[in-house]
Amino acid sequence: MHAPTAQAEELAKAKAKRARKSFWLKQLHTWHWMSSAISLVGLLLFAITGFTLNHAAEIEASPRSVEHAVQLPTPLLAKVKADDQPDSKKPIPADVAQWVQDQVKIDKPRPGGDAWISIDRDTGAVTSEVSSRGWVAYLNDLHKGRNAGTAWKWFIDIFVFACIVFTLTGLVLLWMHSKHRKSTWPIVIAGLVIPALIAIFLIH
Repeated sequence: MHAPTAQAEELAKAKAKRARKSFWLKQLHTWHWMSSAISLVGLLLFAITGFTLNHAAEIEASPRSVEHAVQLPTPLLAKVKADDQPDSKKPIPADVAQWVQDQVKIDKPRPGGDAWISIDRDTGAVTSEVSSRGWVAYLNDLHKGRNAGTAWKWFIDIFVFACIVFTLTGLVLLWMHSKHRKSTWPIVIAGLVIPALIAIFLIH
């Protein structure tokens, strides 16, 4: 009577083990495909812009610049001169800044572009320039998060989290299937060793 009972217990344990493994495999596959779906477009964007940034010197940009010049009214110029002090880093008076903003119409800094305003404190000449460096520069600045704003900053944070989940679930899935795929760990180790060797011996 004991042998069949022991055998039944072993079968039950094996069945429970298979059920647990099946449950975790399903969970890992679910998290893996969900994180890959979230990060898919972002990974493609960052891979392409990683290439364009790596070859920035070979990819020619076609910048376009728009210049504008106006004259500061005499009352406002007087305020600027009265506020002028050697080595002063104070901002210009608020009403002067508002007048310049209304006249020049320069938007906030944005990806792929630059802008500047100059006020001659002696003559009141206000000059400005807005430049656009094209779509490649725009995408490169998105890659770096340059002048992209708070919403894009949050997107990058969420994208990074999705990539971490995608990578870690992929690593666990590799481990769970590695018994049947003998080349798994040599390839993983090569992915670590090759960039490490390049960094240690070939980057100066």
